[in-house]
Amino acid sequence: MYLQSSNSKDIKPFLEKVYIPPANSHKGQNGKVLIIGGSKLFHAASLWAAEITSHFADMVHYASTRENESVFLALKTMFRNGIVVEQSQIPNYVAEDDAILIGPGMVRSEIRNPKSEIIKFTDILALKDEAAFSRLLTHYLLKNFPEKKFVIDAGALQMMNPDFLKSRKNPVIITPHQVEFERLFKTKITDLSVEEKQKKVQKYAKEYECVIMMKAVVDIISDGDEVYVVKGGNQGLTKGGTGDILAGLTVSLYAKNDPITSCVISSFIEKKCAEELEKEKRYWFNNHDLIENIPAILKNLLDAI
Repeated sequence: MYLQSSNSKDIKPFLEKVYIPPANSHKGQNGKVLIIGGSKLFHAASLWAAEITSHFADMVHYASTRENESVFLALKTMFRNGIVVEQSQIPNYVAEDDAILIGPGMVRSEIRNPKSEIIKFTDILALKDEAAFSRLLTHYLLKNFPEKKFVIDAGALQMMNPDFLKSRKNPVIITPHQVEFERLFKTKITDLSVEEKQKKVQKYAKEYECVIMMKAVVDIISDGDEVYVVKGGNQGLTKGGTGDILAGLTVSLYAKNDPITSCVISSFIEKKCAEELEKEKRYWFNNHDLIENIPAILKNLLDAI
């Protein structure tokens, strides 16, 4: 199924089933999300993800390096709900929250030892190698919380083994760009036609029991059965950080929606937002512009139906 972000009618079937906070709900009922990301090298990525999530989830919990915690606290006035949690408390918040995003701003390296034995969480915290931390933490959380909703992005995605994704109550959403897809599944995809790419994405989503949202000029989304292609946007989305915003939007929707609905709406909205910003700023909008305008885009689309 093809969706064009310039045609609002295409997204209507997905918007008709999206979760809307009930009028009589109270804090916490409309989604609690944990963002795990950042590193000594990358600061902004996980903050962009947390910032967009704060527009849609009741509670945003954020776990990162000590350096990133201080940056987050300095920006705290920009968040409706944002709570910094110590990395030592990650398992407690994974257990508490509805959906977890892991990976934005985490680093990768060449894997010297591809085996990922499950070790104690305290041993993972003691690791000095941040790439090894990304890999082992991802494996630990997926293994020990099979019922939880996860979105895996960026550094964590680049360090993980695809076998981590199998045998779960709720499928993991992974958000690779084309090079990450090739690295994760050890297959070539970049030079294929869109039709051939769809088959590849569907094949690996089916094999690894996950939902894949592969980011490119067109986004391809599949749960192994259905395939959705979202077209649109513009070259303003080539900027670093737009993928982190997409991941944050996806996890905030996944907290209360099914994975396909979460992915398709997130992809569509970000592309639609880029098109609207082009009218005012051409291609020279930034991540802050996207974060500030995405909620209005969703509102206008919902109002239309």
